[in-house]
Amino acid sequence: MSQRADTALAPDPVAQTPDRGPKHVAIIMDGNGRWAQARGRPRLFGHHAGAKRVREVVECCPALGVKYLTIFAFSTENWKRTQVEVAGLMSLFRRYISKEMKALSQRNVRVRFIGDRVRLDKKLVGLMDQLEQETSCNDGTHLTIALNYGGRDEVARATKRLARDVAEGRLNPDDVDEETLPKYLDTHVLPDPDLVIRTSGEARISNFLLWQSAYAEYEFIDTLWPDFSAEELKRLCDAYGQRDRRFGAVKP
Repeated sequence: MSQRADTALAPDPVAQTPDRGPKHVAIIMDGNGRWAQARGRPRLFGHHAGAKRVREVVECCPALGVKYLTIFAFSTENWKRTQVEVAGLMSLFRRYISKEMKALSQRNVRVRFIGDRVRLDKKLVGLMDQLEQETSCNDGTHLTIALNYGGRDEVARATKRLARDVAEGRLNPDDVDEETLPKYLDTHVLPDPDLVIRTSGEARISNFLLWQSAYAEYEFIDTLWPDFSAEELKRLCDAYGQRDRRFGAVKP
């Protein structure tokens, strides 16, 4: 398990091969609660520690050649947690957006949110809209935050929009193919992820980017998210660059 240094570990750009590395990395940030409990602290303490990891990872993306970073912040299933934890997470999201808005803009980061906003409180949604607007002209790292997101829910919502267009005559059902549905997904402006990382030792995808990750490479690592570092991301990107990706084909 990697141990977090007190200061950010900047990846060595000389040692990188960005052209072979992933352009879009998606991360299931798991293990915050267990990290806190192992230290005798409440689960929310771990979530706050995990939020700090996000900044380090975003900052190291340009040196690694990672143009797109998508992080799983809160799933549609996370509402099943205690009211105290859910309320604490919502407060953390509001605080994170307010605190990081200026820094993200200054670092030329473009921020988007995916997921169903209907259930989120109006103040949080307002901050999400503001952050997206403030960073809309940035063309550096594209940071996508999945908030109240579920892969099945996303596909269901996309299918409803597609069906509505068919019913209203804007789309011919005979023209619907596997290239059509992605245009209705929350991620329609993003490329599919090349590499999906899940921390904390769990080996499941937990309803994350189900359609988009059909040909993604996966890394399931033991590191708890608050211990994840730029150095570990560098190692995983290097490993990705060594993989032989054939997308179902066979080399001649």
